[in-house]
Amino acid sequence: MTGSHPVVIYPPDEDGGRRVRIDGTISGRAYSARDVAAFMQQAGLQEFDEMDVVRSDLIEWRGGGPDIWTN
Repeated sequence: MTGSHPVVIYPPDEDGGRRVRIDGTISGRAYSARDVAAFMQQAGLQEFDEMDVVRSDLIEWRGGGPDIWTN
């Protein structure tokens, strides 16, 4: 992964989903920190879990942090 924040989590949409971009590519929509962890694992960070999502400096949260999942 490149850059200081290679993962961007966008603000929640009307359905509560948040777009996840990893290294410039949209990986999908997450509805929880567990979903973000799954995207991170698919990107090669096999040991990444929900607590890593909450604490990671790799992730830039837009429109609220890991506890915000509704619009």
